[in-house]
Amino acid sequence: MNDQKSIAVLPFRDLSVDGSNEFICDGISEEIINALAKIDGLKVISRTSSFFFKNHKASLDEIATKLGVAILLEGSAQIHDGKIRVRAKLIDVEEDTHFWSETWDRKLENLFETQDEISLLIADKIREQYGHLNISSQLVNSPTKSVSSYEHLLKGRHHFYKWNPEDTHLAIEHFEKSIALDEELVEGYLGIADSYSFMAVAGFAPREEAWQKSIAAIASAKNLDPDHAGLNYMLGMQYFFTEADFARAMQYGMRSLAAKPTYSEAHQFVSFLHSIKGDFKKAWEHIHYAKSIDPLNPETKFYEANYYYRVGENDKAKEILNELLEANDKNLPAILVNIYILIQERQLELACQTIDKIPEQALTPDERLGLFALIDAKDGKSTTHLQKLEKHAQEPEAHHAHAYLFLTYANLGRYDDAFSVLEKLFESTSSILLLAFSDPLGVPIHSESRYLEFHARVYPKIGEKTKVKKARQSDHTIAKEQVEKIQTYVESERPYLNPSLTLRSLAEHVEIHPNQLSWLLNESIGKNFNEFINHKRIEHFKQLVLDPDNSHISLIGLAYESGFNSKTVFNTAFKKEVGMTPKAFQKSQA
Repeated sequence: MNDQKSIAVLPFRDLSVDGSNEFICDGISEEIINALAKIDGLKVISRTSSFFFKNHKASLDEIATKLGVAILLEGSAQIHDGKIRVRAKLIDVEEDTHFWSETWDRKLENLFETQDEISLLIADKIREQYGHLNISSQLVNSPTKSVSSYEHLLKGRHHFYKWNPEDTHLAIEHFEKSIALDEELVEGYLGIADSYSFMAVAGFAPREEAWQKSIAAIASAKNLDPDHAGLNYMLGMQYFFTEADFARAMQYGMRSLAAKPTYSEAHQFVSFLHSIKGDFKKAWEHIHYAKSIDPLNPETKFYEANYYYRVGENDKAKEILNELLEANDKNLPAILVNIYILIQERQLELACQTIDKIPEQALTPDERLGLFALIDAKDGKSTTHLQKLEKHAQEPEAHHAHAYLFLTYANLGRYDDAFSVLEKLFESTSSILLLAFSDPLGVPIHSESRYLEFHARVYPKIGEKTKVKKARQSDHTIAKEQVEKIQTYVESERPYLNPSLTLRSLAEHVEIHPNQLSWLLNESIGKNFNEFINHKRIEHFKQLVLDPDNSHISLIGLAYESGFNSKTVFNTAFKKEVGMTPKAFQKSQA
């Protein structure tokens, strides 16, 4: 059974006549995801996994099962003549029914305020239905004062998430327009940085030129908001992959999580860093959390597979890698880790066959040569592959050659030569060599005392901030007084007879903060808001049923007089509390 306080926000549907506002619908969905993710105690599925089901035909039960949630949010938006109509409904998957729905008609220029209003109301309804949550007074912050700038930002993201060179170029154009309209829009610069780094890694643009443009955009974002979660994540990636600086990479990764504790990509990255350092307990904590909120993201799956490879659980790693390769047989990181496992398990012929199938342009000559040299070393042979690799390694930027030379020497027992190669870690910026240093394929050298000395130099100790335990919501005496105040008001004023009663409106009447009222109901009284109010309504209904003067009124009529406004909600709540249907209860009292 999934955690009750867990939700996936499905992509909102574009109901505009011409269907041209999909980017705004995506933006609304993403903002609600980000807003709800700020609430401690509420599990919110990340964008990548929620959007996996966009345009997919899958039942709500199937979606909830794959994402591991109890609640789904469905919605739509329709834009016309400067106005926007947003509809949303919350679905309890186990009960197979929606327990709340609402429609908003607002001006498009007030989109940020509308998104905050929607997010707060959704959070309130989840709290009323499923139990206590601390909810801030504001969940959505406006990234810009310019709606036009924001529209270009959303259009840029819409194109970027299509992951191809043509759309990425369009994304960059929109991101540049967004910052032209608002030069302080941090997300615009980060969009540019993301786009160019993707182009560089995927080979869709000149590598060095694309990286420099990405780094320049990151620098602009840093000047505007140095604490931004996305910025610090990118800085962590930059310091690892372009500077080979493990310590700085970890520091920025942790800063990213400090700014946004539910940032799945940052958890993936920090897990990866811990795994190459050999701190597998922390690595598992981060990848396990990332998997819980972003289970369908291919990157989550890859980092989990890499974790299993690093800890020696190859069967689990292969299962995930095979799944990734079935979805995309050109997934190079998955192919390479699969080859490493084949080499480690001495399936050398199959490893060679797998390498031969990789397109020539997908691997650098050094990497292809290095893989074959390593296979020869595993087979106990020193061949021309190694000689060629040694020649290539004389080039200062031959990072793949250095990495595979280290692993090859380690497997041939040539430890002095291997440690000589490692010195290049401190002479150049080779993230490839940094990765190879602790790779399981280099196990023969890991027990050497010199290796441990290098380990301390490569992976300096970095303390993670521990979470400070929150103070108690209320001491016993104050809590008791407040509970008595609530009970007295409810018994005397009978607010539950109002079908529009909400936790916030009750909090206003009893002059207790909504967060405190929610906590008191759940912790001191032992019921969530809906259970507490529906209990009072059911007790009132029972009194009405027993009154002969009401014999001419239908049961559902009496339910409505008791504060219920839905036949389904009434019947479900009554049977759950009393253990029989309202009709059966009436007969039992005859």
